[in-house]
Amino acid sequence: MDTSTPPRASRSQIRRRVRQARQARRLRRGRVTAMLVAASVTLVGAGVAGATLASAAVRCAVDFSTTAQWNTGHTSSTVIRNTGDRLDGWTLTWRFASGERLTQGWLGDFTSSGAQVTVTQPSWARVIEAGGSATIGWNATHTGAVSTPADVRLNGVACTVNGVAPGTTTPSATPTTAGPSATPTRTPTPSASPTPTPTPSPTPSPTPSPSTSPTTTPTTTPTPTPTSAPWSPPASMSQALDQVWAHQEQTYNNGNLYAFKNYGWDQVMANGGYLNICVRWDSDQPVSAALRDQIHAKYAEQYAKWFDTLRENGQRWNGWPYDQVKITVVGWAVRDRSLLQWTDNSVDIYVNDIRENAPQCAESRGRFFHQDGVYPGGAERHYDQSLWLTKGMGGGAGGDWGQRMGSEYFVGALGSPDVTILQHEIGHTFGLDDFYDWTPTGQNSFVMLAGSSPRITQFDAWMLRDWWRHLKPRYGL
Repeated sequence: MDTSTPPRASRSQIRRRVRQARQARRLRRGRVTAMLVAASVTLVGAGVAGATLASAAVRCAVDFSTTAQWNTGHTSSTVIRNTGDRLDGWTLTWRFASGERLTQGWLGDFTSSGAQVTVTQPSWARVIEAGGSATIGWNATHTGAVSTPADVRLNGVACTVNGVAPGTTTPSATPTTAGPSATPTRTPTPSASPTPTPTPSPTPSPTPSPSTSPTTTPTTTPTPTPTSAPWSPPASMSQALDQVWAHQEQTYNNGNLYAFKNYGWDQVMANGGYLNICVRWDSDQPVSAALRDQIHAKYAEQYAKWFDTLRENGQRWNGWPYDQVKITVVGWAVRDRSLLQWTDNSVDIYVNDIRENAPQCAESRGRFFHQDGVYPGGAERHYDQSLWLTKGMGGGAGGDWGQRMGSEYFVGALGSPDVTILQHEIGHTFGLDDFYDWTPTGQNSFVMLAGSSPRITQFDAWMLRDWWRHLKPRYGL
């Protein structure tokens, strides 16, 4: 080991080393500063560029259409078209311009504060592809006029609205018509497994009817006979129920309610306690065997909720003859067979048989077309009603022919205990009234009053029972 003392540097060498160290420090500081400046310039540039890209990425066109309108409210279907880049997550906002106020919405998560409305994507439909679209529906009140919403934005970016570019003056409000143009009934937004009860069913379009008349003509009006069981609804409902029945007798079938012979009641009784159903799949989306079975089960479950109201304390109410009404889907109608992704023969499949611009099961097997019960296509595979699921439809429709609503809505509601639109439309199948321009005394929340309840209530149950007690004599019971 060398223990000798190292030679000492001269003063000139020390001064030179100090100068070199100072220069090195200055150079290092200069490089760091330059790097920080460059970084900040890059970040600022990126921020500007990012902002430019963000605004360029979102481009949109939104179409609002009124599908039903009555003296105090209306139902709207709204199509959001993505004319920009793919969106993974979206929020639509607008402001009502003429005093309208949101009461409920579906196919999205709705919130509102006064005239301002915000809709975010449901968890099961968060993506809108470039060139794609999403459809939502909603109900709102009005005070005499319905106008196109203002300040419509998708993810904060102003949209073209009903063909009018942002910043262009929108058309003035349109006065409402005297009465409803269709059955409004809506439901709260369903989500993947919607706990948000997909409630109520706006009925935006009139009940479809066949192009040909049913094969039988209604018979003369039978006189209803007194019922054997006492009519004993809760006292708080008696007046309202009397009002509802009187209204139905005055307005149904040109004042001849009893002459019509194809209510859901007639179908169940003609079959001896069951209903067969055809699914009209009016969509371009595929259906797996598992999804098919879920649709069948959910439909039967919702139907059972109505029939359950005809039981009391474990007994059939007022002579209702069935412990259970079996609901069976016997057919699917589709434009393209490849959409139905199963090969078993559990249901009949009808391909490209188009009526009302939608696929349908064979008329030769449909009760709507053969109300005499004689089916040229075979009685064993006949269907009594159709579950008509239409892509992009907001709201619903219902009648003796069955029920119609959006396919996205119904599939999105498979995890919900109450599919409100379906419950509402089944009510129409069995004759229950709509309440667009009046409300029975003391009753303001029930599924047949569009948008007021997400599920069947006690008042709905007693309205159904009232139908049974009045029609029961026609079946000799």
